[in-house]
Order: sequence, then structure tokens, then C-alpha cells
Amino acid sequence: MEPKIKDIQIFPVRPKNGLVGFASLVFEDSFYLGNIGIRTRPQGGFRLNFPTRLIGNSNLPIFHPVNKKAYDLIESAVIAKFEELQSNQ
Repeated sequence: MEPKIKDIQIFPVRPKNGLVGFASLVFEDSFYLGNIGIRTRPQGGFRLNFPTRLIGNSNLPIFHPVNKKAYDLIESAVIAKFEELQSNQ
């Protein structure tokens, strides 16, 4: 059974250095995930950046998918919502 992703919210920003928005979502009715960056890909399309915190000289992840299947699932849901929002503007 595929994990459930719902309550996706998109927060567009003025494009800068490839950043075009942020997303939040609820994963498996149990976890709120926020501050997921939406960026353009040089070859077209979009990709996600998961939040990190700078501690000393290191960027430490706050959360991120642990495998490609989870990343792809989150990415496809977020980007579909982002493109839906853009097409309605």
C-alpha cells in the first residue's frame, strides 16, 4: 500500500536562484512536513529541497526521504499541486 500524502499547501515566491516556492504536507496522517523548497531544474521541470540547518560549517538535514521511492512519491504529489496552482493563475 502506498503511503498517503494529503493537505498539500503551496506557497509561491518570487523566483530567485531557481527557488519558486515552498510546500508543506501531511504524511500518513501522522507527520506535518514543512519548508520543502520547490526549485526549477536546469533541464526543465522542478525538484524539491528538504530543509537543513547550518551548524558550524555543516548543513544538517532536519528531515528528508530515506529512499528514492519516498522522494518520488512526495515530489510527484507536490509538483502536481504546484503545477495545478500555476495553471489556475
